Amino acid sequence: MDTVFKFISPNSSQIPLKMALKTAHVTRLPNLDHVSDDINHTNNVVAFNTHHQKHHRQDVGDAVVFRKPADEFMVIGHRGTGMNLLQSSDHRMKMIKENSILAFNTAGEFNLDYIEFDVQVTKDDCPIIFHDNFIYTEDKGVIIEKRVTDMNLDEFLSYGPQREPNKVGKPLFRKTKDGRIFEWKVEKDDYLCTLEEVFTKINHSKGFNIEFKFDDNILYTEEELVHVIQIVLRIVFKYAKNRSIIFSSFQPDAALLTRKLQSIYPVFFLTNGGVETYTDVRRNSLDEAMKLCLAGGLNGMVCEVRSILRNPGVIKRIKDLKLSLISYGQLNNTREVVNAQILMGVDGVIVDLVQEITEVVANFGKEVENEIIIDEENDDGIKCSEKQLSSLMKVIEMKYICS
Repeated sequence: MDTVFKFISPNSSQIPLKMALKTAHVTRLPNLDHVSDDINHTNNVVAFNTHHQKHHRQDVGDAVVFRKPADEFMVIGHRGTGMNLLQSSDHRMKMIKENSILAFNTAGEFNLDYIEFDVQVTKDDCPIIFHDNFIYTEDKGVIIEKRVTDMNLDEFLSYGPQREPNKVGKPLFRKTKDGRIFEWKVEKDDYLCTLEEVFTKINHSKGFNIEFKFDDNILYTEEELVHVIQIVLRIVFKYAKNRSIIFSSFQPDAALLTRKLQSIYPVFFLTNGGVETYTDVRRNSLDEAMKLCLAGGLNGMVCEVRSILRNPGVIKRIKDLKLSLISYGQLNNTREVVNAQILMGVDGVIVDLVQEITEVVANFGKEVENEIIIDEENDDGIKCSEKQLSSLMKVIEMKYICS
């Protein structure tokens, strides 16, 4: 029996493309919980060209608040030019060291709106850029685990490639969720860096999506969270000038406190929307995420894309609440998934394959201009073409997310 999906366009004043999608029949339901580490299915994406979107900014003292026009769709570079997925057979996931100056500057060459990166604070109160809660290194043939926030800055910077030409850093390894250990080898390596360096060495035209990184297994006190946030804010206020900034965090209280401690920059709550289960119920559904945003005056949500594809109707609810919606996840590295989100009214995507996806978005805009259908009987009557609807349906049926 066919399953009927009805996609309702969100408020037309708040989405990048005003489109009302007709009811569609789909014969197979996908298993959205299965996503392969190997994302070679995007190899056919065409090469990048230099198409630049214009940002709209509103000055607030020495900083700015980013304001996105309704017809723009944001592309955000995940940890620069993408995360390092060492277990993947896709060489693109091992090209450039993630969360590094090299990755950020390379990402800045493309038509990105923001560069996303993870911030933690060392034992001696220095904001650093690093995703994992632990550093894994080798000593006498044994893998050793060291918590990043228990290190002083000098020790943290002693791992991996070094700034000094003749200096050799300590080896770095990565640990996957299933416990496998991989030597952290990439084609273009780079040294670990601080938040201050990122502000001073990265193209100022690119915005920053700064994620406060905390350990899911630690119950933080408010004092501990405030301490970390304030240290990061000092650097931001000192160096940001008119650079666009977005703050985000998976830690609900950290997101709320970031809003309380400053009102200049937007704050987003990161959630996988129920893809995984946590002790803190605020992290386990999009409904809880919406409640948190409304209660804390947050600007929007950054959701795992599978949670949106399972229930596209939630987009209208989020938009009706005047919240912005960005998505993340490996599926965002595919053309059909990104195009579908543009059609459904998502505000932007965080992606690993920066070059490929910026081109996909640029080409989609050109297709819309040529293929959009105007319904003169309806004031909001802009409908997607058959080609666009077909692209959307591929998201539901594409073979690499079906069981």
